[in-house]
Amino acid sequence: MLGALIIVAGVLRVAITRGTVRFLIKLDDIAAYESYKHQIGRSLLLGLEFLVAGDVVRTVALEPTLMNVAVLGLLVVVRTFLGWSLTVEIEGRWPWQPRAGGEGRGRPGGP
Repeated sequence: MLGALIIVAGVLRVAITRGTVRFLIKLDDIAAYESYKHQIGRSLLLGLEFLVAGDVVRTVALEPTLMNVAVLGLLVVVRTFLGWSLTVEIEGRWPWQPRAGGEGRGRPGGP
């Protein structure tokens, strides 16, 4: 439930603040669209993380039967695939590929 609320709140926030304001003042349309797409994608990724965590807690807290664990595994695989496809759409690279320029966040000398 929290994951769905995060997705809805994130999309609404982005739609109101980023999308509408930039569209109305007609900043660079392509840059405004890319920023809008990135913000919505980040909200969706965060929501997916909470949904996976909720499914894990629900499976452990309820009866951890083989069927429940199998369903959890399938949900995690599907949501992981969705997360990867969102990352490819947002950043233009697979999650395990290095960032453009060869520098990553958190590395010494990186941004």
